[in-house]
Amino acid sequence: MRELVFELDYQTNWNPVADALVEHPEAAVRSLSCHVTPKTLWRVDLVSGSPEALSVIETAYSTSKYFPDCLVTGDCEAEAETRVLDRTDDSLVIYCVWERSTICTSVPHLALEQLGDGLLFETRQEGKRQLWRIVLSGGEPVSSFADALEKEVEGVGGISLLRLAEHSPIGSERAHDGDRLPAAQRRALHAAVERGYYETPRKTELGELAAELDVPRSTLSYRLRRAEAALATEFVESDSSLDSLFASH
Repeated sequence: MRELVFELDYQTNWNPVADALVEHPEAAVRSLSCHVTPKTLWRVDLVSGSPEALSVIETAYSTSKYFPDCLVTGDCEAEAETRVLDRTDDSLVIYCVWERSTICTSVPHLALEQLGDGLLFETRQEGKRQLWRIVLSGGEPVSSFADALEKEVEGVGGISLLRLAEHSPIGSERAHDGDRLPAAQRRALHAAVERGYYETPRKTELGELAAELDVPRSTLSYRLRRAEAALATEFVESDSSLDSLFASH
C-alpha cells in the first residue's frame, strides 16, 4: 500500500468553512469518515473549537453555496444535506452527503476516476489549509490524478504535494524499537513503567527504583534519559500523522 499526502490552500471568499476557520484559528476540522461513488460523496467530520467558532462553522456547513470538497467555482447545482450528529461545548460531529451534478467534482471523485476503487481518505483543515491523505491499495500511477487535481483547483486555490511513500500501519515501524535499545536501558525502562515511575503522581521515585535495581541513582537516571531520547527520536522520525504535518509546515 502507498499513501499520497498533499495540501490544498483555498482562496479567500470561496470556501465558507475555510473562511470560518480563518476567523477562528483555534478551530479545526478532521474527517472521521469519507466515502465516494461516481455520483455521491458522504462524510462525517469532527469540528473542534470554541462555542463561537462552532456556531460560525456550523452555519458555513449549512449554507446552500457550500458542498463538501466541491471544487467548482460557480453554482454546481448539487443536492446536499448536512446534519449535526453530536454536539458538546467544544466539538461538533457533522454528517454531509451530496449528489453530484454533471458539472461538479471533488478530490475524492477525481481520485476515484484516476486511481480506481479501494481508496481511503483522511483530511484535516485549519484556516485555508486542508491536508489530504489518500491510501492507495496498489501501484496506481498518481501523475494523472495530480494533473487533473491541479487543473481543478486552479480557480479555487493552490496545491502542494508533500509525500508519496509506502504506507505502514501505525506503530508497525516502531513495534520492535525496544529491541534496538541496549539491554541495560531496556531493563531500566521496564522497571520504571512497572513501578509507576512515569505515572502522575509517581508511585516510585528515582532513588527507590535505583535501590531496587541495585545501581547508582546517577546511572539509572542516565539510562532512562538515553532510552527516552532514543524512543522520542524514533517517534518523531516515523510520525506521519496529519497533525505532525501541520506542525512542521
